[in-house]
Amino acid sequence: MAVKVAIPKELTHDERRVALVPDTAAKLIAARLEVAVQAGAGTEAFIADSAYEQAGVKVVTHAADLLQDAAAVLKVQAPMPSEVELLAKDAVLISFLQPATQGDVVKALARRGVSAFSLELLPRISRAQSMDALSSQASAAGYKAVLMAAERLGKFFPMMMTAAGTVAPSRVLVMGAGVAGLQAIATARRLGAVVSAYDVRPAVKEEVQSLGATFIELALEAQEGQGGYAREQSEEFLRKQRELIGEHIAKSDVVITTAAVPGRKAPLLVTGDMVRGMRPGSVIVDLAAETGGNVELTQPGQEVDVDGVTIIGTRNVPSTMPLTTSQLFARNVANLLLHLVKDGAINLDFSDDITKGACVTHGGEIVNERARQMVSAA
Repeated sequence: MAVKVAIPKELTHDERRVALVPDTAAKLIAARLEVAVQAGAGTEAFIADSAYEQAGVKVVTHAADLLQDAAAVLKVQAPMPSEVELLAKDAVLISFLQPATQGDVVKALARRGVSAFSLELLPRISRAQSMDALSSQASAAGYKAVLMAAERLGKFFPMMMTAAGTVAPSRVLVMGAGVAGLQAIATARRLGAVVSAYDVRPAVKEEVQSLGATFIELALEAQEGQGGYAREQSEEFLRKQRELIGEHIAKSDVVITTAAVPGRKAPLLVTGDMVRGMRPGSVIVDLAAETGGNVELTQPGQEVDVDGVTIIGTRNVPSTMPLTTSQLFARNVANLLLHLVKDGAINLDFSDDITKGACVTHGGEIVNERARQMVSAA
């Protein structure tokens, strides 16, 4: 009997992405898996039920009917408690689980006997790159952040030569040169802005410069952690960093903050005083709003005005581009699922770094040490 893979509708508020698209479903079907999707699951991502049916996917009206016998369940966000109760014992779940903030859900998944895999916990190794949903979604967020800033900014991004005179280009500062930051740099440069960037990891300097931006170097120690991520910084380090970066912020028309440490509260980079030191009409886009924000005055989910400076704290920025981000996410998730499948059946090999690293719950236990620490600290 073929393994049934189920994709329910996302229940999280403002989540428009879907965990599988028709093209990727065809890839799963070719691997001898049976794929079913809840009716309307792709509507917010502009994917009709008929498109799934044409790809060979079964469309099921009710979540209970969809999930009751599903061996694998693919989602974008962590399941709601009501969804956990619908999952079959020993089912495999793949999604963003966010153990640091979804401790109760993780515990419920363990009690249910579900083998849950969190995309945030995938090891940063070359074999896992095609499954790296954090990176694919961060790239989209970095791109969209620049468009959001350009829309709010009351001036051109590029230098303009007009009959009425020359208009100077906008100055954009990107804080954090990870995947989102590098995409923001590239996008702002394409729009013609003068771009500078800062990161606590000196190793990213060449990448920043290769995109045509200026790398800001502060007299601080390197802060690179495991897997190329920035490690969590001490408050003393952050205080010194804020002192030194303040003058660069004051000169910028746009500041885009992208600094995040997986599973931790976002570091505070921009104080209220720094915001008030910017020129009226300037714009800040805080991509870390969902995990507390890099900007002291950010209000998650809102756009606020502080003495003429606009701070955009949009949550879940990738979800504002649901068609492309769903396509990317679906490929990541399908690649992980197919990694867990051997000869048409799910085979969890915990001697494998990817399987072991991403698995949060299995056999009634929270088996991932990082996840266990996050759940305990939550």
